[in-house]
Order: sequence, then structure tokens, then C-alpha cells
Amino acid sequence: MFVEKDRGFLLVIDMQDRLLPAIYNAQEVEENIVKLLALAKTYQLPMLLTEQYPKGLGRTVEGLRRELGDLYDPIEKVTFSCMGDDAFRDRIFQLRRAGRDQAVVAGIEAHVCVYQTVIHLLAQGWDVHLAYDGVGSRAQRNHLRALDVMDSAGAWIKPTETIVFEMLEQAGTPQFKAMMPYIK
Repeated sequence: MFVEKDRGFLLVIDMQDRLLPAIYNAQEVEENIVKLLALAKTYQLPMLLTEQYPKGLGRTVEGLRRELGDLYDPIEKVTFSCMGDDAFRDRIFQLRRAGRDQAVVAGIEAHVCVYQTVIHLLAQGWDVHLAYDGVGSRAQRNHLRALDVMDSAGAWIKPTETIVFEMLEQAGTPQFKAMMPYIK
């Protein structure tokens, strides 16, 4: 199943200052999330960004805040699953009412907040597309095992570039040209 422009939205989970440096594949995760943010902006997809206990873990990393610009509007949470937060649930159900039922998910940590959120989204009937190279954990084995479990639960596990090219559909469009700096 492909992500469709009129059904998709981007969810970036907990990419924060004090947590990201401990992630084994941090640079790859951040670079791929920048691509997903650019894709979301190119197609004007709704974006949800969460921050887990920002007082302790800091804000979203500078590179993502810079890419977001004026769109930086995090949902602060203390629950591990985003679905456990009232403000998040309000916003995501607004998206569903608007026909946005395909979540493109990225962030950290794969085996905690990402995993719990994905499982809860699937249980609530969302179509979940997880950018496997846009998620990470402190330990690689936790990242890989979480991917296996989310795959078994029904999430679509894909490389970031697969998601990008699913939406682009063809070369030569203004959207393709806008994304070229991110996919070279």
C-alpha cells in the first residue's frame, strides 16, 4: 500500500536534544526525518511533532526546528504512547475526520514511544507507514526487534526514500524538483 497525498500525515516522535545523542543511528535518523519534513511541506501534509517531557529531555533538535521554521508546534507529553496524551488524541482524531488516516511515522525511541504509538494507531484503525531508517534506539538490537514487532502487527515498514518516491509518483513535476536536494 502506498501513502496517498490526500490521506497522509507525518508524525515525528520525540527527536529531542538530550535523547538523540544516545541513539546509535542518530545522524541517519535525523537526515531522514529532514527528508520527510521536506516532503510534508512540499505536499502540505499535516505534521504532528511530539516532545517527551521537554523539561528533562530538551526540545526538538535544532536541525529539525530549522527545517520546520514557523511550523514548529510540538505537542508536549509524558505518556510513552502519543495516543495516551489528550492533546495528541484531539489533533489526530481531527485529522481522521478530515480524511487523513495514513500516518507516516518517524522518531525515537523505536522500542518505546514509537512502538507503543504505532501499536495504538494500528489498534485504532490507522494505516501506519514507518520509515525504518527514520527511527532509532540507543541499542541497535532494540531498534531491529521493534521493527519486527511493528511489522508483525501490520505496520508498513519502508525506507524513507520509498515513502518519498511513493508520493512523488513521477519525475519532472514541481514537487520532484523541490525534493531533489533531499534525495540526491
